[in-house]
Amino acid sequence: MSADPRFQKIQFLLEYQKYAEAEKIIADLLREDANNPHLLSLLAEVFLQQDKYDEATRIIDNAIGLSPGASELFYMKSRISIEQDNLSDAEKQITQAIELDPNEAAYFALSANIKLARKKFEEALETANRALEIDAENLLALNTRSSALIKLDRKEESYQTIKGALREDPNNAYTHANYGWGLLEKGDHKKALEHFKESLTNDPNFKYAQAGMLEAIKATNPVYRLFLRYSFWMGNLTAKYQWVVLIGYSFVFRVLKRLATQNEALRPFLIPILVILFVVAFSTWIMTPISNLFLRFNKYGLLLLDKKEKLSSNLVAVSLAICVVSLIIYAALSDERYLTTAAFGFAMMPPLGTMFAPSKNKYGLLIYTIVLGVVGVVAIANTFTTGVLVNGASAIFMIGFFVFQWVANWMLIKESNH
Repeated sequence: MSADPRFQKIQFLLEYQKYAEAEKIIADLLREDANNPHLLSLLAEVFLQQDKYDEATRIIDNAIGLSPGASELFYMKSRISIEQDNLSDAEKQITQAIELDPNEAAYFALSANIKLARKKFEEALETANRALEIDAENLLALNTRSSALIKLDRKEESYQTIKGALREDPNNAYTHANYGWGLLEKGDHKKALEHFKESLTNDPNFKYAQAGMLEAIKATNPVYRLFLRYSFWMGNLTAKYQWVVLIGYSFVFRVLKRLATQNEALRPFLIPILVILFVVAFSTWIMTPISNLFLRFNKYGLLLLDKKEKLSSNLVAVSLAICVVSLIIYAALSDERYLTTAAFGFAMMPPLGTMFAPSKNKYGLLIYTIVLGVVGVVAIANTFTTGVLVNGASAIFMIGFFVFQWVANWMLIKESNH
């Protein structure tokens, strides 16, 4: 059956994203050979490309049951698990594929890529090298090796590797995007932008390149470049060390605050340090939506922002405006009630800026933000009705604001270390 011309047509249809037609031909072939594992793998591929992960999993599990010694099936299942953000299972499946066929470069390349995503940078490099020993031209292995070297701060080796990948396929969208991200991490946003543009020229809908171009455009701002450097540094840490940084930062802030409270001689020196530490911490929450707001005045950036990013940036801007206007009214009228609306506007910026951030709990941050906002509005209404600045609702709001920082960090760190 492998000589059947319909197989070539399926590959052609998959390449040009004509999934319905490919599925029809596969269905016809399966009526002739219902237990063919290769056909079932192709059908799983069709579902995978359409983001129908449950159907793809069902098909591939059936195929594995029929042919448990077929390495390509475990390779396919690993790819499905990656798309479902289950890297642990993906690594397990690709390990099984390698055990069944230790001479397939694609398997080692995918394994290396998974290890890279799980921040096992040394292991990713070793596994990518193993793939390249089998096939020196494997693009995924070359790209993964380059990324691992960047993470290990071996910049020159990384660039030599990615240049090798570009020699193999000068128009490969993934390679250009990967090169761009590597350059961005090392601070060369201008050159990174060139590679993101090249990537999108070859694949205009490539989200990895679109996200990179957004960051490269925003990195033209020197303040955002500092934030981006921090983001890369923090993102390269495992969950354990990310928590060490966050808890350590909080501990230092509290110690300095106590010293400033108890020691008048040190207070003039410590207060500016505390203000800087607070501004730095607060800015990490709102830097992205604020930069997205300014990006909307860029003709390219506006096209790259999605609806959620635009909405988040708008709401953060509204929240900031509420804070500023309330302070102006307070200064003009000396009405302390407006301090509550100023505090509300200020405190809502971090939740509004991160409510659409990806996490395992898809709507967790969004729901938290909405509830916090409702409690804040109730607190303001109570204040303007009774004249009492601090009431039950405002106390709940303040607690919710401080708890938010730890809840959000927990969800985001979990997402970046799955």
